[in-house]
Amino acid sequence: MKQFTVAEVAATIDHSVLKPHFTEADVQEHAAMCKTRGVRCMCVRPCDVALAAKCLAGSDVIVAAVVGFPHGHHRPEVKALEAELAIQDGARELDMVMNIGLFLGGAYDRVRDDIAAVVEVAKPRGALVKVIQESGCLTLDQVAEACRISEQAGADFVKTSTGFGPGKATPEIIDVMLKTVGGRLRVKPSGGIRDWATAVGYLAQGADRLGVGSTEAVLDGGLADDTY
Repeated sequence: MKQFTVAEVAATIDHSVLKPHFTEADVQEHAAMCKTRGVRCMCVRPCDVALAAKCLAGSDVIVAAVVGFPHGHHRPEVKALEAELAIQDGARELDMVMNIGLFLGGAYDRVRDDIAAVVEVAKPRGALVKVIQESGCLTLDQVAEACRISEQAGADFVKTSTGFGPGKATPEIIDVMLKTVGGRLRVKPSGGIRDWATAVGYLAQGADRLGVGSTEAVLDGGLADDTY
């Protein structure tokens, strides 16, 4: 397996700052850490995008915003507006939650249209769209179908988990994602990446980004005491 440096792994991390109790001071603290450790992206709640963009101005750290978080059941019009406002506030990437209930009910056209509503806002503005499946709710066959729907809708990434739902990223799920849309869409494991070995394992497997909440513990070779 390829030997990754700390800097190489950091450059793949989307550092998650999404917990409901985080304050503006927490956002500022996490932004400072992202700059210091050289992470790729800081993923924040919609209310924090403008602050994160201000804190990270002049750095190489990208700001991402979640959309329809954490359950994905907002109306498409609401998700589209949320995406538009996040981009106006400085987000360059959007991590949107697909409508899991509609998907499990077989309403694939509506799920596709839901994703496409965000893509239509993002693409003209140069923002990337990552579709969170909440893969822990799905079978592996359903993971593959959700990947195909995301591709048809014009998304840039498929992503496993919000970190707030059941399950987490697994090598089996990532394998299905890569076999289904790898080379066309990028793949982001998220949820349960709490140590160095897990992180580099996904990168060696072919993942492009890593959704991590305990970035410093992972980069320092420890074991995070958090679940995300």
